[in-house]
Amino acid sequence: MSQRYVIHLPVVAGDLTAAQRLARVVGRWMTVLPMMDPGEMTVSEEDQQFLRHRVFCDQLMPGGRRCLLRAGHDGECTRRIRR
Repeated sequence: MSQRYVIHLPVVAGDLTAAQRLARVVGRWMTVLPMMDPGEMTVSEEDQQFLRHRVFCDQLMPGGRRCLLRAGHDGECTRRIRR
């Protein structure tokens, strides 16, 4: 059995889009922490937590870090935010 633990941090948003946007902001800010894996970040409805929506692209980048763009993005993966 793995000795890794996951922190579940409940935050409430008004709809799925707002929840994903907030999760991306928090996830990008937290990438300063080496133990943060934004590729695993998901959001769900409060009463349907088994149905999760991925926030970030899960593509592994060179160096072992993950793409910082939203899940389902168009174009190439990157570690930099496109403006």
